[in-house]
Amino acid sequence: MKQPGPDHPITIELGTRRVRVLFNGFVVADTIRTLDLREAGHPLVRYVPREDADMRLLRRSDHETHCPYKGEASHFTIVADGREAENAVWSYEHPSRAMAAIAWHLAFYPDRVDAIEVLG
Repeated sequence: MKQPGPDHPITIELGTRRVRVLFNGFVVADTIRTLDLREAGHPLVRYVPREDADMRLLRRSDHETHCPYKGEASHFTIVADGREAENAVWSYEHPSRAMAAIAWHLAFYPDRVDAIEVLG
């Protein structure tokens, strides 16, 4: 596993704003406890604690991806009132040691949900 460093910095900070994720009229997540991950060359990703998401709307998929810095990511499809967003959510359940803070948190692809609202 690669380590973040000067050539590929990754920082994780506690979020300071309320974040809501909406899909098909449902609030999929609502939190004031995001972990905001900034990774070289990538947009900001807000990781949401699972406790602040409606896990009843998420169905684990077979899709997995690999990041050389974070590890293996599981994916979930959002299912809400007959509408689905396939693999719209990812989660590092057992990330690398350097990224341990994001374990069991959820991140959302902005183009696969109706909105990611950042409030306040």
